[in-house]
Amino acid sequence: MSKTSKGRFFEDYRVGEVIAHAVPRTVSGGERALYHALYPARGALYSSDEFARACGLPASPVDDLMAFHIVFGKSVPDISVNAVANLGYAQGRFLRPVYAGDTLRAASEVIGLKQNSNGKSGVVYVRTKGLNQRDEVVLDYVRWVMVRKGDLDAPAPDTTVPDLAGAVDAGDLVVPEGLSFGSYDCALAGAPHRWGDYAVGEQIDHIDGMTMEEAEHMLATRLWQNTSKVHFDRTQRVDGKLLAYGGHVISVARALSFNGLANAQMIVAINAGSHANPCFAGDTIRAWSEVLDRAETAVPSVGALRLRTVATKGDPFVLRGAEGKYHRDVLLDFDYWVLMPR
Repeated sequence: MSKTSKGRFFEDYRVGEVIAHAVPRTVSGGERALYHALYPARGALYSSDEFARACGLPASPVDDLMAFHIVFGKSVPDISVNAVANLGYAQGRFLRPVYAGDTLRAASEVIGLKQNSNGKSGVVYVRTKGLNQRDEVVLDYVRWVMVRKGDLDAPAPDTTVPDLAGAVDAGDLVVPEGLSFGSYDCALAGAPHRWGDYAVGEQIDHIDGMTMEEAEHMLATRLWQNTSKVHFDRTQRVDGKLLAYGGHVISVARALSFNGLANAQMIVAINAGSHANPCFAGDTIRAWSEVLDRAETAVPSVGALRLRTVATKGDPFVLRGAEGKYHRDVLLDFDYWVLMPR
C-alpha cells in the first residue's frame, strides 16, 4: 500500500461529501509581519494595537485576507492540488476577527460538480469553512476550481451546479463585536475620506503599481501551505511558467487600493471573484476600484461599502473587450464589502 498520495482528481468527488482538512495552524505575529512584507499593506486597524483598541477591538487583528489565505491553504491538498486553475468565489462572509495566537482549521463540503466537454477535467464547487480553537466559524465562502481527471475513462458525474447569490445581502454582514468608529482618527489612518464621501458609480484609480517577483509569489504560496502543483512545479504547464497563486494577486490589489480607500478597514464579505487571466513573475500589477453600493449597519458609526477592485497589467477602468470577455490585461475582478467610518 502506497504511503504517498497523488491527491484527488475530478472523478474522486461526490456531491454532499464533507472533507475535514488536515494540519490546524496557530497564527503568529511573525506571519502578520511577513504578510506586511509581502504586500504594501498599510491599513491602520491591522497595523496598530492602539488604533484597534480605540476602535473597540481587544487588539489589532490579522488582515482578513491573511485569515482567508490560511483557511484556503488548508483546503488545497484535498480540493485543488491537481487543479488547472481556481476559477472564482462567491457568498463569502468574515464572521469573526482572527488574532495572533488563534488556531485555524478548515472543512469543505462538495456542493457541485460539472465535467468539462473535453472529458479531461471538470469543475468542483465547494463551500469551505474556517474555524478557530473554540470551534467558532471565522469565515466561510464558496469557490469553484477546475480539476484534472486522473482516469479519462471515468464516467462523468451527474451535473450539479449550485445556485449562488450574486452578492451577500447587506443585512447579513457581520460587524465584529465591540467595533465602533465613533473615535476614529482619520489622520492616523492616512486619509480624510469617510463612508459618506463615496458615491455609487464612482471609480478610483489607485495609481501605484507592484511588479510581481518569482520569489515573492512562491514565498506566499509556501507561507499559506498552498500545495497546488501549478504554483511551484514548472513541469505542470506546457509553457514552463509558474502560475502565481490567485490569492496573492487579491492581496496585492487590496494593498494597492489603500491609495484612495485608506479607511476601508475591514473586509466583511466576498460577493464574487474571478481570476480573469493568469499572472506570472514580471507582471506589474495595478488596481482600480468602483463603488457598487453603500449600506448602513446596526452600528451608527460604521458604514458598509460594496466595492469592485480590478487588478490589471494595463490601463485603469478597462474591464472587458468589445466581445464582452475580460480584457487580456485584467488579472482579477473582485467584488466585496468593507466597513468604513461614517
